[in-house]
Amino acid sequence: MIEVSGLTKRFGHITAVDNISFKVAKGEVVGFLGPNGAGKSTTMRVLTCYLPADEGRCTVAGFDVLTESVEVRKRIGYLPENTPLYSEMSVEGFLRYIAEVRGIKGEDQKRKIDQMIQVCGIEPVVKMDISELSRGFRQRVGLAQAMIHDPEILIMDEPTSGLDPNQIIEIRELIKKLGKEKTVIISTHILSEAEATCSRMIIIDKGKLIADGSLEDVARLASGANVHRIKARGDKNVIERELGSLPGAAGFKLVGEEFGLLSYEIYGEPNRELCEEIFRTAVKSGFSLAELFHERRTLEDIFIQLTRGGQG
Repeated sequence: MIEVSGLTKRFGHITAVDNISFKVAKGEVVGFLGPNGAGKSTTMRVLTCYLPADEGRCTVAGFDVLTESVEVRKRIGYLPENTPLYSEMSVEGFLRYIAEVRGIKGEDQKRKIDQMIQVCGIEPVVKMDISELSRGFRQRVGLAQAMIHDPEILIMDEPTSGLDPNQIIEIRELIKKLGKEKTVIISTHILSEAEATCSRMIIIDKGKLIADGSLEDVARLASGANVHRIKARGDKNVIERELGSLPGAAGFKLVGEEFGLLSYEIYGEPNRELCEEIFRTAVKSGFSLAELFHERRTLEDIFIQLTRGGQG
């Protein structure tokens, strides 16, 4: 549905997006992550035909964003970070206006407006002026205008920015619901957002793409992502011999010794849970375990490591 190849965008001497490439398949919900200033919003603006690329090519549903922008716009719904609403209009009037801009008329217009009111949960405010709405309801109205023409692809830039915790949960649930029917890209620097709603992560930093895949795939890029920690008592030579031949382990390191307990980090192969294997090995080899812990790194841990060039 989306293909980006060698995309580069400069502003004067600043390269905001630096030769990035990725694809998004139909039905994927993708988190486009990065620190503030990483180039996320610039990439979204190129994909939605707001900005031209300096180099590279982007297609949406098979159409080039530069030379076939009208066809691209028909197929995407875009929710920018600052939701574009006319505050003096009523919610219903605004949705009617957007429908007419999109060429939706007559009974089809009424049906689609009613559908968006229901899908986005804005029934309680449909007769109110937009200026009277809370931030959460403004976001919902923004989503309604982005989807009223039933686009194949939804692109959302910081969709929960400025919302309170209850509103964030509501918007997340709505995004999950939409993800069952549409291709969705969510640009965000809020990691819990991507972790809660996305099946795939693309991480960008300083304009460069540094990771792309599932959370497990991305975790493998961060050194030591699959770590088991033990404290053991027994013959050091025996313990280390057994850890060196432990099935599924990529290596180990002695990290401390205190009160007769030896502390080790054991590095598992990707997607290998070693706790049972470590326990069986201890029983078989006659050393005792005072502590056994599988460190499950959060997306935040991985993100920090990747965007700091592997430091910290």
